[in-house]
This record gives sequence, structure tokens and C-alpha cells, in this order.
Amino acid sequence: MTLTIYIPGKAQPAGSKRAFPFKKANGKLGVRVSDDNPHARSWKGDVIVAAAQAMCDAGIDTLHGPLELHVTFLRSRPAGHFNSKGQLNKKGLEEAFPATKPDTTKLLRCLEDALTEAGVWVDDARVVTQYVQKRWGPSDSTLVRVLPAAFEVAPALKSEQGP
Repeated sequence: MTLTIYIPGKAQPAGSKRAFPFKKANGKLGVRVSDDNPHARSWKGDVIVAAAQAMCDAGIDTLHGPLELHVTFLRSRPAGHFNSKGQLNKKGLEEAFPATKPDTTKLLRCLEDALTEAGVWVDDARVVTQYVQKRWGPSDSTLVRVLPAAFEVAPALKSEQGP
């Protein structure tokens, strides 16, 4: 069972987190956490909606057990990558990948938080294998696949175990 989620729009990174203590109505101490990226909340909402729809369409409930996560963040090429005929110019040809901010780690952190809120899994600690890439695409979007993890010996360990 594989869950595939398509999220249109520009992926947003999770910003730095700040915690603020506050007193609850019952007198106990609570903590509010804020994200310093103002666009992250809106994109998380888009992820939650897309994930809920994909889960409903696939007839999949919350996933349990060890999981594998495959993510492709697609970025639109800037106008400066094209000539007047709409073809890639020298700069566009030289920049094969969107190797610019935001970094994939921060994008992934925001995505995983949103998938947890959407109920795709109980906790993102369930993800034991991740494949993440940032590529140029026809439009800003994100493609996510979540599937049960396959058991395999990690490549680094294979060489240590001998032939």
C-alpha cells in the first residue's frame, strides 16, 4: 500500500521555532511554539488538505509501522533561465538543479510536521528511510510517496560485514 500525495504550490521551509510559556485556564503551565516563517502555516494547510484527500481517495487510514518517505520538491525555473524564444539560455543550462535556499532539510521538516497533523502517521519518527530531492519542474509543487519500509542492510554496513 503506497500513499501518493500531490501538493500544488511553492513548498515552504519550517523556520526557527520559538517557545513561549503561558498559564492555562486550569493554572498549569503550557507552551506555545511559533514558527518564524509566516508562509509555512499556509503551506502546511495545503499539505493537510492534499494528504487528507489522497488518504480518502486511496482508502488509507493512519499508517503504522516503519515507513519509507519519497519526496520531490519541484521549483519553477526563474525567468532569467530562458531566452526570448522560451528556450533555456546559458545560465539555465548551467544550473541543472535548484541548488538555492531553502534547503531540503527545512522543507522536509515542514512537510513531515504537516503530514503528522494530517494523520498520515502517528509520529514522523515512524519514517526510517527518506529519499528527498529538489528539482526544476514545470510549476512549484511537491510529490510525496509514503510506503511501508522494506528491510535491507544499509549500504555502509554491507562492506563491514564482509562478502
